[in-house]
Amino acid sequence: MKEEIVISIGGSILLPDDDNVSYIQELAEILKSLKEVYKLYLVVGGGSTARKYIKWGRSLGADEATLDELGISTSKLNARLLIIAMGKDVYPIPADNFDEAISAGNHYSVITMGGTHPGHTTDAVAAMLAERLNSDKLVNATSVDGVYTSDPKKDKDAKKIPELDYDRLLEIVSKSEGGAGPNVVFDPLAAKIIKRANIETSIVDGRDLESLKNAVRGKEFTGTRVTG
Repeated sequence: MKEEIVISIGGSILLPDDDNVSYIQELAEILKSLKEVYKLYLVVGGGSTARKYIKWGRSLGADEATLDELGISTSKLNARLLIIAMGKDVYPIPADNFDEAISAGNHYSVITMGGTHPGHTTDAVAAMLAERLNSDKLVNATSVDGVYTSDPKKDKDAKKIPELDYDRLLEIVSKSEGGAGPNVVFDPLAAKIIKRANIETSIVDGRDLESLKNAVRGKEFTGTRVTG
């Protein structure tokens, strides 16, 4: 029986601003090789596209729950692109909820999801799915190469932390901003879930496909490992 691995894939790395789809193709090839050994549950974020819609919706007077719905819809579009790139042996639509994803896992090697509910980022969805699957491993492929003491895009003195425990992660990410469409290394709700479920979590730069592959395989990688 294949080990079940949940991978949270940031929308901003899946679809960069330069509209270059080559990354999606390269990622799909890596995932195809991994699905021979693992059952993969891929939770895809909305990224910059979702943030644009949220920004526009907010300027038009939408409430935060409605803005979250915009982000959820965009994340599912991104998931559909990944399904197209993966080709065969992939559940043909993004699962709308955990029960559907788990049921699909009885028949397919790769299952995708986007967002599921207002107020929950795709990081949180990935953490909840890993908990439901009783998986002991979650990989978060994001736009930075690990957890830093502060935002490395804003603080030149920020230092990367190669390994830390759940409480330290919670301390760092709890300083992030709320509201629809947050752009943080890991969602605070997701951090609480991996702590209560004791899910080892690897945070990697999703554009570093070798590190992503090694994190899934339990080998040495560039990034941050979060454990109890």
